Amino acid sequence: MIPYELFVGIRYTRVKRKNHFISFISMVSMLGIMLGVMALITVLSVMNGFEQELRERILGMVSHVSITGGGKPLAAWPSIDARVRTHPQVVGVAPYVEKQGMLVVGQSVSGAVLRGVRPDLEPQVSEVSEKMTKGRLADLTPGKFQIVLGQELADTLQVGLGDKVTVVIPKTLVTPAGITPRLKRFTVVGLFSVGMHEYDSAMALMHLQDAQKLFRLRDQVSGVRLKLTDLYLARSVSQELYKVLPEGAYPNDWTWQHANFFRALKIEKRMMFLIVALIIAVAAFNIVSSLVMVVTDKKSDIAILKTLGASPASIMGIFVVQGIVIGLVGTVIGVILGVALSLNIETLVPMLENWLDMEFLPGDVYYISTFPSDMHWQDVWQVGSLAFVLTLLATLYPAWRAANTQPAEALRYE
Repeated sequence: MIPYELFVGIRYTRVKRKNHFISFISMVSMLGIMLGVMALITVLSVMNGFEQELRERILGMVSHVSITGGGKPLAAWPSIDARVRTHPQVVGVAPYVEKQGMLVVGQSVSGAVLRGVRPDLEPQVSEVSEKMTKGRLADLTPGKFQIVLGQELADTLQVGLGDKVTVVIPKTLVTPAGITPRLKRFTVVGLFSVGMHEYDSAMALMHLQDAQKLFRLRDQVSGVRLKLTDLYLARSVSQELYKVLPEGAYPNDWTWQHANFFRALKIEKRMMFLIVALIIAVAAFNIVSSLVMVVTDKKSDIAILKTLGASPASIMGIFVVQGIVIGLVGTVIGVILGVALSLNIETLVPMLENWLDMEFLPGDVYYISTFPSDMHWQDVWQVGSLAFVLTLLATLYPAWRAANTQPAEALRYE
């Protein structure tokens, strides 16, 4: 049998009131909660999408785990390769040499990170071979001193395939003519674009053997880069590898290398959650004014119910039910619309851009020119729960006020 509090509360919600302003306030509250829930789910999904997109672009050039010599070159990297490949999470291993230098073409000079790689092993740990705009990474041939540049770096130097680039490194040679910098001419055989300014404008790749000759490392390398099956296990895997690595080899993972960046993204997501949640809070507390006016409008009904034996708790329950129905309907509709919008935003935004004849994120300004979306059901649950809790809190004061209505006072002028 349905409790009469629930029956009366739902009936009060559905009944057409003489005071249309109360109905208008209730509708505005419901729409506000619906829009707030929809907006919050969409914003969180888009921020998740941007975070995932940035992570993929960064990890396209940065390894999940890297093993270095703590500032010193690694000599026995083949033995490190053999040890780490036994770990079940490791799916790719590649040595590298990484130093700072300058690239000179005529009057154009630009600083760059010079990275020596093995073209046959590099695809195991990075996506640079898939991001080539001209040429191929496999074109790097040992002994021919060839180089692959980031697209923006090549534009800065105004070079293309086949052009010569002079590489200057921060080491000097003592000659009869005095102290001169060490330099070597390289031929451009490829260009890449990974969509990150940090790499596209300041990264140059060469063959590992050429880098070893240039920096006089013999058979030594700067480190070994690893790719894992699950990148989120990088921290635990690096701790496990530390136990099996030889002395002088130290692992570190991508979460440590870019800790501040991803921490800033999480803080930004929390702040956006709080800011957009204020929409839900404002809509929820509109329910307070709506229910207060309902209580005032229904004073005679409350007095009659109390005269018939209704307890204060029952009266309070009637108006709590009414407020919860308003909030629950708004929350459910908002969740449905938010989920639908989050799952289709990558299709809807281009349609909106075509309709408005404008571009929200111009490709020549932003490196991510689309609105990626990555909806998490955990976020949907949190947003729905927040809206329901705020709605419940908003009903308590009007319901308490209704429960304390005095029948004699309410019926005095009836």
